[in-house]
Amino acid sequence: MLDKLNRKIDYLRISVIDRCNLRCVYCMPEEGIESIPHDEILTYDEILRICEIVSELGIRKIKITGGEPLVRKDIVNLIRDIKNIDKIEQVTLTTNGILLHEMLDDLYDAGIDAINISLDTLNKDNFKKITRRDGLEKVLMSIDKAYDLGIRVKINCLAIRDFNLSELVEIASFAKDREIDVRFIELMPIGFGKKYNQIDNDEILSILESRFGTFEIVTEKRGNGPAKYYRNQNMKGCIGFISAISHEFCESCNRIRLTSSGFLKLCLHYNKGIDLKGPIRNGISDEDLKKLIHDTIWNKPISHKFGHANEEQDIELKNMVQIGG
Repeated sequence: MLDKLNRKIDYLRISVIDRCNLRCVYCMPEEGIESIPHDEILTYDEILRICEIVSELGIRKIKITGGEPLVRKDIVNLIRDIKNIDKIEQVTLTTNGILLHEMLDDLYDAGIDAINISLDTLNKDNFKKITRRDGLEKVLMSIDKAYDLGIRVKINCLAIRDFNLSELVEIASFAKDREIDVRFIELMPIGFGKKYNQIDNDEILSILESRFGTFEIVTEKRGNGPAKYYRNQNMKGCIGFISAISHEFCESCNRIRLTSSGFLKLCLHYNKGIDLKGPIRNGISDEDLKKLIHDTIWNKPISHKFGHANEEQDIELKNMVQIGG
């Protein structure tokens, strides 16, 4: 469907759980965050009902996120069921990769279209420093197996000056000999991420060009979201940048978010949106639920206001693990 700014909204990111098996320093404190009680999280039947209805409104692509989505029991069955909705064209997954290796065969059989795997470092000690857990080997095994199965793999790297400036070339090298896209994501000033220093995309591109040579921008559509991709003749994959702050893409934003507690969120920066869980559990009809969702999406904000010191109204105060990655 179109919102009031004539943007085509066709992409829904669904956070299925606010729990995670890592404790990344830019996401949550070492002791974790108090999770939503289990009975307050949307059931799979409720998620599927919402997916059916938004598909009637023009949503064609679903991203499953968390927290860490693979810690939720029977997540593969949910993915399979969403894939079977007639008008849904793609179902993809974002994961930290820790549990992925053992679930990949089932995900492949369920029809997963692509998997984004988070990886901020290739150094075992640095991995433990960032995530406060071990597990780098499991992530690397997951990347290899997913690629070998023929699943489209993307690597998501948060570029943080405090942690991985010296590793960007090595991480980008995943795109050199395999058709794996590596995306460098600008750290959002949300929650615990506010205290760390991002690395500007132009600086990253300059670093990569000093190693790999010139990159040229990719003009064709390469993904579901806002990443801007570059191609290098010495690489099989592409390098992508997701730059919500330095290269704002709000005018072309095509996404909405559903939190694990059932809140339909219109923009990462704002707490604007609407609760869907309450009306669903109070017996709302499909027709009325469809109208509620339509009218909410219609009023999607014009843009975020990150970096505007005086913009305090309706600002999102939750951490990313509570919102959905």
